[in-house]
Amino acid sequence: MNERDSENIAANFVDLGWELSKDENEADAIVINTCSVREQAETKAIGKLSHILSARKSSGKALPVIGVTGCMAQNLGEEIVRRLPDIDFVIGSRKTHMVAETAAKIYARILSEETPLSGLQRSSPAGEKRAFVDVSDDESSHLLINRHLKSGPCASISIMQGCGMKCSYCIVPKTRGQQRSRPEADILAEARALISAGAKEILLLGQVVNAYGENIEAFPKLLEDLSGIEGLLRLRFTSPHPVFFTDRLVNLYGTLPQLCEYVHLPLQSGSDKILKEMRRPYRAEKFLEIVEKLRARAPQISISTDIIVGYPGESDEDFEKTLEMFKKCAFDMAFIFKYSPRAGTKSAEIPDDVPSDVKEQRNQILLKELARTSLEYNQRLVGKSEEVLIESPARRGENIFMGRTRTHRKVVFPASANDIGRLADVDIKSATVTTIEGEICRLR
Repeated sequence: MNERDSENIAANFVDLGWELSKDENEADAIVINTCSVREQAETKAIGKLSHILSARKSSGKALPVIGVTGCMAQNLGEEIVRRLPDIDFVIGSRKTHMVAETAAKIYARILSEETPLSGLQRSSPAGEKRAFVDVSDDESSHLLINRHLKSGPCASISIMQGCGMKCSYCIVPKTRGQQRSRPEADILAEARALISAGAKEILLLGQVVNAYGENIEAFPKLLEDLSGIEGLLRLRFTSPHPVFFTDRLVNLYGTLPQLCEYVHLPLQSGSDKILKEMRRPYRAEKFLEIVEKLRARAPQISISTDIIVGYPGESDEDFEKTLEMFKKCAFDMAFIFKYSPRAGTKSAEIPDDVPSDVKEQRNQILLKELARTSLEYNQRLVGKSEEVLIESPARRGENIFMGRTRTHRKVVFPASANDIGRLADVDIKSATVTTIEGEICRLR
């Protein structure tokens, strides 16, 4: 989602006549788009901003304009200016569509004292210039996230903003705001434009993507309507929430040819006690029921998940239930996190009582199980021919390209630049936990 937001910001700059720079040392404006899901992400962003601000100061030049946006900007606001007083602007996650215009105005102000500043910098009582800070809400912001740069074979569409859930460990509702969905007609128009520009695959994005719309039927209907667009070969979405995963949505697998057989379905914990503490409005049995329905509908489906180990109060028995669920669901991909308190969330008010070494041990147990199931899944592909959408050059030698199967597995194989954007039948020759290699047997 941050990549999509960043592309939208960059496209807004291009609309104003700016060009993207491949080298930050040559840029007239640098914008850091940030995440706040974990504190480490904020620490890295502050470090990067400190570095580029220091480089500007050392150069003795007034440029580049330097600003920060996204979730960290929303979360910390004026605190960023206190830490980094030389920064030019801080714009929250609900105003990212204003980033390019703000940077352009500050740039013009620096070049010419005659250009009105329009309040983009204000003076402190001491007369010092201070950064422009705007972390206010914008009720129309979800309608302004539809700008793209040059389309490739795979494109993303943000269908909504914000989150209406109340998970105890998550800061996203604070940083992204309340949930707002875009009109379906706008999404369909954006998809048609992307496909006309060369996209073959569309990925729908939302913090709780299947909560889209005014009722629980809106998301399945959107998928059905998108599948009717001529030229769309593949359709994906992320990340859904188990509580909104209806039978109608499950039954679209195998019904819509474009809907790829891959689901990222966050479990978080296999313990009902911990799920309740996390304010996750489902229980382990319900989650397993969804997984079983998906596998019955599409036996080849790939299912990935998110897990948090060491949540406050998680006992050995609670973790064993998570491990048991992990095995039952046979996840072949997963993001496994060791719990850490996040300021501003409800769980941060609870004592972090699981020792760090226990968290690490539980983390390693799940990672070992994941390596086993992922390897088994990959090796089952060896000797088979898989449909692959050729996406881009791979990072492993001349004339080696990468693409993904319908189940979202990355495959590398010899090809040429002219093949990008085409579907290919690829014979899978070998597979490890992390790498699948093959050879094209037929281009479509």
